[in-house]
Amino acid sequence: MSELELVSMHVQRAAEVPFAAYKRQQAALARRRLYPLSAFYTLYAILVLAIAFSTKHPWIAVAFFSAGCVTWTLVEYLFHRYVLHGRFAPGKGLIRKFLHERLDPLHWDHHARPFDGNHISGGLKDILPLFFVAAPVSFLFPVYTAPVVLAGAVQSYACEEWLHYALHFSNSRFPLFRRMKKYHLYHHSPRGIDKGYGITTRFWDGVFDTRFPESVRRSLSRN
Repeated sequence: MSELELVSMHVQRAAEVPFAAYKRQQAALARRRLYPLSAFYTLYAILVLAIAFSTKHPWIAVAFFSAGCVTWTLVEYLFHRYVLHGRFAPGKGLIRKFLHERLDPLHWDHHARPFDGNHISGGLKDILPLFFVAAPVSFLFPVYTAPVVLAGAVQSYACEEWLHYALHFSNSRFPLFRRMKKYHLYHHSPRGIDKGYGITTRFWDGVFDTRFPESVRRSLSRN
């Protein structure tokens, strides 16, 4: 669909439905997508932590769970930058066809329609194949180590998806949240689309030099 067609579609939608009503509808749709994902990974994390805490090494489990949470912030940044913002050219091979047809629509549609509830967050099935490989492999190690790292990572994934939902639909006046929201929405602008990939933290944008210019950061930090 061309940019002109997208604009025409949005103008038509705006004429039919008030924007506030449209946002409420899309927020409800986005939540319905998040409920199964959140329930599945939260229950998994609780189960693994319960088993780990029943061992003689609960504090080691806490440390590894925290490591999993931190690890997720890096995975989130790299996936957002190199996969979601990647362009996969169509080709004849099975792999190239999969990359183009499966990965290309994941995020560019979200930038084209940032309040579309179908593109705000991932769905349960998105990383489930990877999870079903990683989970059994993690149990080759003591339960209070690798399994807990994975539990921390997938729980952080669920939390990050809810944060992303809130950045688009919540109107909280909490100062930190307002700054995070402005930072993320600037990423949705033409000037910010190639920077500001961090959602839960700006740390990795600083490490990999994808922060917004200092003048922009100062402006976004003002209340």
